[in-house]
Amino acid sequence: MKIYPPFKRHLATIISVFDVKSELCLKRVLAIMGILLFAFNIMPFAKGADNVPDWYQWRGPNRDGISTEKGWLSVWSEGSPKVLWRVSVGVGYSSVSVSSGRVYTMGNVEKMDTVYCLDADTGDVVWQYSYPCEAKGEGHPGSAATPTVDGKPVYTLSRDGDLFCFDTDSGEVIWSKVLPRDFNAKAPEWGFSCSPLVLDNWLILDVGQTLALDKATGELIWKSKDYGASYSSPIAFRLDGKSRLAVFPASGLVILNAENGQQLSRYPWKTKYDVNAVTPIVSGDKVFISSGYNTGGALIQISGSKPKVIWKNKNMRNHFNSCVLWKGHLYGFDESTLKCLDFQTGAVKWKKRGLGKGSLMLADGKLIIMGDKGDLVIAEASPDSFQEISRAKVLSGLCWTVPVLSGGKLYCRNHPGDLVCLDVSGR
Repeated sequence: MKIYPPFKRHLATIISVFDVKSELCLKRVLAIMGILLFAFNIMPFAKGADNVPDWYQWRGPNRDGISTEKGWLSVWSEGSPKVLWRVSVGVGYSSVSVSSGRVYTMGNVEKMDTVYCLDADTGDVVWQYSYPCEAKGEGHPGSAATPTVDGKPVYTLSRDGDLFCFDTDSGEVIWSKVLPRDFNAKAPEWGFSCSPLVLDNWLILDVGQTLALDKATGELIWKSKDYGASYSSPIAFRLDGKSRLAVFPASGLVILNAENGQQLSRYPWKTKYDVNAVTPIVSGDKVFISSGYNTGGALIQISGSKPKVIWKNKNMRNHFNSCVLWKGHLYGFDESTLKCLDFQTGAVKWKKRGLGKGSLMLADGKLIIMGDKGDLVIAEASPDSFQEISRAKVLSGLCWTVPVLSGGKLYCRNHPGDLVCLDVSGR
């Protein structure tokens, strides 16, 4: 069971006072521990404290689309999970971030963006903030980035480049910037879609140039070279004990020194319309990249003097939603076909049609899949074959937004802005 910081301090005090080698004293320690569990509100989390992790940013805590949550219901007695609440948040593709019992997302209505903070249990609006934003997106309008929660602040980026830092409690603006005006960032054809990354005291954005801002003030710390239009979100990792960033703009995969934005390596990757949209997947010194428009995917080794191609083929063409890497295999949408690939070779293990250009995440060894017409599917994450566990129609309309599992609740959204919260807690 997870022990929270306030409890750790008191537990240390108890151990220092009593001789825990004595059976009697050990019983005393355990009794006092029980009291403290109630005092510090830990008992509500006792049923899998490690089982209710926050999903506070794009693709989760590690930005890899994988949750550590266990014990959630993958089979539903009524044929469909119970709907806890349903709200309308406006047009867009923003996913949700979940932190401390609140849900954060974005949407657009009549050229106005709104950032929402919702109660995770009820869907009630805790606060909301609206501002003018055309968010045209060339036929695919609305918000595209997902909010990033960093404890007290939450960061959001609009399709037009409006960058905000809000107070999570009140919704007050701590600071704001406009990327084209303040950093001379040029909006790509389909608008800005980068989900902000918090790295130590910095806020990282890939907007063609990668920007590192002081997360407390929004002031520029460093910026990289301009690598062309970007629709992808950055990921931080460590290699040889040093902090690195992988970004995937129009010109291809770029590895940056996270301390100053200097280029360390680069692998060219040209896609039609300059749409490299997915977040790179990093495993050790290897990075998987993929894009649609019949381009394909590749596994690139980035250690050494220059990038080395491990494999490159057209077996996985991620148009806009990333794969997940689980136990040596990639699971994702090759355009409109769900596939499993061997990570080391790029060979296809199985494929499943019928879900369109969907999206997915993974939890407890299971794939949580959202088909592009609103079909929610749970399947085993196995390279042997596609093994469906459950299926339910939970939304209508275009569904390109990745589902999110957090604290026994499953959040699904469509492009028109219907956000549904499903109960998969098993309680």
